[in-house]
Amino acid sequence: MDQYYDTCESKGIGKVRWQRRGRRGGRHGGGGGGSVHMKMRKLQRLIPGGRRLKPDRLFLKTADYIMQLRSQVHVLQALSKIYDPTLSNY
Repeated sequence: MDQYYDTCESKGIGKVRWQRRGRRGGRHGGGGGGSVHMKMRKLQRLIPGGRRLKPDRLFLKTADYIMQLRSQVHVLQALSKIYDPTLSNY
């Protein structure tokens, strides 16, 4: 179970959520970085709308999401070249 902590606001840092990582070798397999089940759960949390998808649909949605992110990167790079011509050499 993940536990979260808030920093003290009196330090002027504001609220920060800290996540404690679980031990390896727990009830979900462990060993080589986590079981397939745990990796699927992590992927479901990363992909928008992924929590309600079955694995086959999750993989398709993941591929679509990667392509969408790539497109956004290309658009941002093009915009940065337009607004800052010194970056056109990169």
